[in-house]
Amino acid sequence: DFVSLYQDFENFYTRNLYMRIRDNWNRPICSVPGARVDIMERKSHDYNWSFKYTGNIIKGVINMGSYNYLGFARNSGSCQEAAAEVLKEYGAGVCSTRQEIGKCELKGNLDKHEELEKLVARFLGVEAAMTYGMGFATNSMNIPALVGKGCLILSDELNHASLVLGARLSGATIRIFKHNNMQSLEKLLKDAIVYGQPRTRRPWKKILILVEGIYSMEGSIVRLPEVIALKKKYKAYLYLDEAHSIGALGPSGRGVVDYFGLDPEDVDVMMGTFTKSFGASGGYIGGKKALIDYLRIHSHSAVYATSMSPPVIEQIITSMKCIMGQDGTSLEIVLPVALFQWQSRVKTGWWVEKYYLVFLGKECIQQLAENTKYFRRRLKEMGFIIYGNEDSPVVPLMLYMPAKIGYVLWKALKEIDEVGDLLQLKYSRRRLAQGWNILIVIASGPSLARSSFYFLTQAVTHASHHSMPCSVRCCGERETAVDRSWAYWPPSPLSPKFTSRLPPASIP
Repeated sequence: DFVSLYQDFENFYTRNLYMRIRDNWNRPICSVPGARVDIMERKSHDYNWSFKYTGNIIKGVINMGSYNYLGFARNSGSCQEAAAEVLKEYGAGVCSTRQEIGKCELKGNLDKHEELEKLVARFLGVEAAMTYGMGFATNSMNIPALVGKGCLILSDELNHASLVLGARLSGATIRIFKHNNMQSLEKLLKDAIVYGQPRTRRPWKKILILVEGIYSMEGSIVRLPEVIALKKKYKAYLYLDEAHSIGALGPSGRGVVDYFGLDPEDVDVMMGTFTKSFGASGGYIGGKKALIDYLRIHSHSAVYATSMSPPVIEQIITSMKCIMGQDGTSLEIVLPVALFQWQSRVKTGWWVEKYYLVFLGKECIQQLAENTKYFRRRLKEMGFIIYGNEDSPVVPLMLYMPAKIGYVLWKALKEIDEVGDLLQLKYSRRRLAQGWNILIVIASGPSLARSSFYFLTQAVTHASHHSMPCSVRCCGERETAVDRSWAYWPPSPLSPKFTSRLPPASIP
């Protein structure tokens, strides 16, 4: 017998497969992360062991790897104008913690912080909320303040690293239940009640359930109604991480609680981030006023971390008011849409970049939902294996053969090069400077064992996709390539819902 060289699949993957396709990761972006981005060109002369930047910029890269779900991450528009005005008045930073100095315009706790927290509480439908400058720290630094020795944490096996780190730092006992499996969760709850703490058999001081709204590596949505039912049945507490669901899910964009039509009071701790749907940074905790008052004193992130930057606060306030319909104006999200001219121009394939669609806050949420369903439906019609919930804006496309990842990326991008003449754009992985690109995300973590191939959808990206009559061929878990024929959009005649907002056509 021989000693095994690799202890797990990830080790084998890193040594033998990753280097072959390493050029698909970590490409520096040098533009706004919108529907299209610009990336820096780089080349490798030693089979991806090292890269050398050529100094050229590759423009017009289709972005399907961003969490910019609602398109607020822009460099122009009402949100950015408001942030610029706040920058003039308050400056770029506070240079102090929230508790260190006091409530004064130039000290740790600005009036903008309090305005944001009141708005977040109203948006979530809870008594109070507190904001933090970093989303990761919102989880990792607050969970230790909520539970400790003698407490039990029941964590989903696919929870984010910030939740895992926070649970480990707390000193509480951690037990893992199968992903979104209510039978597994209930068994752990029963055992916790019956057997209590190890050795002493004393009852647990607290039992805290950690779940996410949307799991970013699986595209699945938590079965929240069942989790809440179990939480009430066994007298546990519920901590809900809505980093990916807040703003992107539910009729009003209020996350998974809004999606299921539940009462926010049924969730003890509502956590979320501003880094995705709101195009900013930081995170929040929402819940009972007693909980928030406790965290203001005991949270490491609140006591020791620097206050959130005023321009970032204003970006969040403006975008959130837009989603809530409380901005007082028709705050626009202007998305560049490449339209084929209706009637005769369709046949010639003329590409027009000067029309704009204007989406209001709630319309943008609806558009994201429509894009998500459309994208998933088309991929399934082409025979691909798609994971996740039908309404999840995170769309994993599965590849079960790890060695096929490099070929799939090369094949997909090569086929885009073939339709590049129609789009007046070109791409080739081997001739990067001459063309087109698609920016995607490859999964990490437990899903790596299945070599997941991820498309992360956004409102901006799919608004562009609807107008693309291009065919992209990609080799998935089949022997032959498949056509992705995107239908012309808008249909003919153009829908009055959108044409009423378009300027008169003037194509030379």
